[in-house]
Amino acid sequence: MPQWVEGALVGRAGELSRLTASVDRAREGRPSAVLVAGDAGVGKSRLLTEVARHAGACGVRVLTGHCLDLGDVGLPYLPFVDLLRPLREEPPAAARRPAVAPLLAAPGAAARPEGADDRLQLFEGVAGLLGELAAEQPLLLVLEDLHWADRSSRDLLRYLLARLVDEPVALLASYRSDDLHRRHPLRPLLAELARLPGVERLDRAPLPDAEMADLVRAVAAGDGGVAEGVVADVVSRAEGNAFYAEELLAAGVRGGALPLGLTEVLLTRVEELGEAAQQVLRVAAVAGRRVPHALLAAVAGLDGPALDAAVGETVSRHLLVVDPDGRYRFRHALLREAVLADLLPGERTRLHAAVAARLRADGTGTAAELAHHARGSNDLPAAFAAALQAADEAAAVGAPAEALQQLESALTLWPAVPGQHAAVPDGEVGLLLRAAAQARSAGELHRGASLLRAARDLVAGRPDAALAARVHHRLAQLLLRLDDVPGAVEAAERAVELAPVEPLGPDRVWALATRARTAWAAGGQDDIGEQAAREALQGAEALGLEDAWSDTVISLARMTGGGDPGTRTARLTEALARARRAGDPDVEMRAAFNLASAAYEDGDLAAAAGWIDPAVRRAHELGVEWSYYPAELRFLQVLVRIGAGDWDGARAAAEELGRVPDTAAHVRVAGLHVAIARGEDGLTEQVEQAEAVAQRMGRASLLLSAGSAGVELAGWRGDAAAAVAVTERTVRRVREVWPLDFLVAVRLVALCVGTVADAAAAARATGDAATADRWVQTGERLAELADEAQAVFAEHVGPVLWEGRAWALRLDAERGRLHGRVDPAAWAAVVAAFDGRDVHERARSRAREAEALLAAGDREAALDAARDAHAVAQQLGARPLRARVEALARRGRLDLGLPGVRVADPAAVFTPREAEVLALVARGMTNRQVGAALYISEKTASVHLSRVLAKLGASGRTEAVAIAAERGLLP
Repeated sequence: MPQWVEGALVGRAGELSRLTASVDRAREGRPSAVLVAGDAGVGKSRLLTEVARHAGACGVRVLTGHCLDLGDVGLPYLPFVDLLRPLREEPPAAARRPAVAPLLAAPGAAARPEGADDRLQLFEGVAGLLGELAAEQPLLLVLEDLHWADRSSRDLLRYLLARLVDEPVALLASYRSDDLHRRHPLRPLLAELARLPGVERLDRAPLPDAEMADLVRAVAAGDGGVAEGVVADVVSRAEGNAFYAEELLAAGVRGGALPLGLTEVLLTRVEELGEAAQQVLRVAAVAGRRVPHALLAAVAGLDGPALDAAVGETVSRHLLVVDPDGRYRFRHALLREAVLADLLPGERTRLHAAVAARLRADGTGTAAELAHHARGSNDLPAAFAAALQAADEAAAVGAPAEALQQLESALTLWPAVPGQHAAVPDGEVGLLLRAAAQARSAGELHRGASLLRAARDLVAGRPDAALAARVHHRLAQLLLRLDDVPGAVEAAERAVELAPVEPLGPDRVWALATRARTAWAAGGQDDIGEQAAREALQGAEALGLEDAWSDTVISLARMTGGGDPGTRTARLTEALARARRAGDPDVEMRAAFNLASAAYEDGDLAAAAGWIDPAVRRAHELGVEWSYYPAELRFLQVLVRIGAGDWDGARAAAEELGRVPDTAAHVRVAGLHVAIARGEDGLTEQVEQAEAVAQRMGRASLLLSAGSAGVELAGWRGDAAAAVAVTERTVRRVREVWPLDFLVAVRLVALCVGTVADAAAAARATGDAATADRWVQTGERLAELADEAQAVFAEHVGPVLWEGRAWALRLDAERGRLHGRVDPAAWAAVVAAFDGRDVHERARSRAREAEALLAAGDREAALDAARDAHAVAQQLGARPLRARVEALARRGRLDLGLPGVRVADPAAVFTPREAEVLALVARGMTNRQVGAALYISEKTASVHLSRVLAKLGASGRTEAVAIAAERGLLP
């Protein structure tokens, strides 16, 4: 079979150099990645082919995967299946990484249970396998046409780029920039990847005219050259697009005027072929971009010699290319698109039917491909059945997004396939429940809720009350995860109403268990919740539903949390054990989370970590690390490590799960707090993006994390206006989500008022009383939000736990600073509240205490507090806090051992009499009282005080005392 040989690459020397440099870095043991962007036909594939040749010649192993435009087929991980295909001939690959077996099409790859999410095991398996291969030989991974990638492939790419940070792996990925419309799913991924270290972007611009002319001459040389007039015409028309130029030239050198548009150019080339060759192209266009010979032979309707001649003609004319594995593909996707667009509707339908028949006959291809071709041939029953099978296959390889896509396709076909209804358990409602489960696994919680609402509307008034109850209690559980507590309560109440009491069944038990959970979440419904829980426990015991029993006990333990902590822990521990025994990872993780959160709420960080760390490992073992409660455990793990001062551990925990979009966004943002507290550069964009995601998703924990990150960043930068704007925006949004439990507003307001108090103090120092008053009014307005949050919480929820109390004390102390009050005792109370529970907040409050002590004239105590805060700031690497303490030490002449800081000596500034006068003024004496105490006249005392004011640059006695105290000049 003839094959087209690429000519020399014309132009692109700079781009080629950048990409080969990426390969060379991998050869030196350093990873790198380049995202190659460009319009269709501009030469991305040609450039990557040249780089792959260079890599192979340098001893680098090259693995290539292609994304295909298969419309609604939804083949999960398709480019990675393609990329890993060569490893099928290496049996140890699947043996040493069993999780990768589905992508290697290894025999015995077991299906996973519906709703399970084993993506992390799969992703880690792929990363580990590539790492092992790279340890043997540097790797170049090439992914082409990323704009067509399925969601699971995009997630895996994100994971690999974040995970492969020490391996000798270069990754090059191309995509069409002209295909990325505003809502294209690749756009947010590209923005995220661009921020990763070692990831570059290369924009493949159109070729300049001079290089385009060289390309045209080089291509035409094989046909004996071409007139310069044709060269100029092609260059003018092609506008720097290499593929367009080649096709224009191919059409022009055979005589006649050059065609107008690109599609016309391509179809002109097709029409020059014989009828048999055109038929081959039509079959290949419908079958897919890479077509096996057997499929082409079965569908084209040509005998052996005629088929060989037709295929040979398409290859010799450079329209089809033969891949090393013997499959045929179009030289460029634009060719396939043009041939597809030119097919008549009836012709397209017949070809889809022929391809589908062949796939069914020989068992090749996937169910997703069969569903695609069945739909294309209007064989809706076959398309429906194949879509259901494709959903199972996608779930089996850990691709819930693609499983959801197939199930939604089946739902679309449902009205048109009445003959298939009887074979589907629970009918259309059952399909909606399956789709909602996959949506939840894929992190599409809002989509899952929409599907369950559709199921709810469908079962209304139907006789199957148990099914209706199942729909409602699942909807309630999902709405809880969306922080829609009122909606969850309503759905759970309806589930209990619908679930048959007799005969007792699992649906009633779960309806009651869910009602108990929603009662606790809503607050103020403990009596209702406890009654539902007691009945659920009886039913669970009667039916042997250990997971339902455990879920109910968790809710009951939290509702009665004011009792003995030991009893509560024992009940939750039993629930954890029974959920594990029942094989229900969701309830097991819920039990672990509640054990950890209860310890955290008690202020026992060590105990919380003792529950969190093994639970996170267990979630990894189960492959559910991306589901709801494991993500919440990871979030809590980050908070606990931050509080304990293990900042490196906190960032590691955040970044490990932070590769996942949306479902773990709050985990990523929690880790961002460490970067802010360390004063790292380039955080503005990340914080703004975090807040945008939080506002869009509306999850309270994410809103709090993103909002407090914005306030913290603005605070360290001294931007009080920005801090106020973020605080007001976040508190308003959190209150919309949690109208009765928005106590988190106290923390946000306390942080913000601290920054506002700094602004007020700065205004007072310059004598700008009007500006100081405006900041005081702003701070008080914010404080009223916190006061309201505390009042509502006390009325509707209950007692405030240690964290809420600590931040309330912090807010009170900051309000004192806002009004210019000096109150060391208030800050000592804040320090005590955070002691042993948040190392950084304690140190920050200790620095404020040092400031207050210095202003009060207690230099010895101020020095102790400053040394304490400074030591912690150094240990944590908290540069902003360290800078604040050191600035205080320099102003106050505190001996922290800083270079260039001298401890103040009042004798070097004041005369002995001036020092005596200042000391008495600091005690609040008038000039007459000072004169009497020192046996001098009131006038003489006034003269000495005037000299003190002049030396300090103070405008009055109060300011003089404050300046002297701050500088350590009070005797």
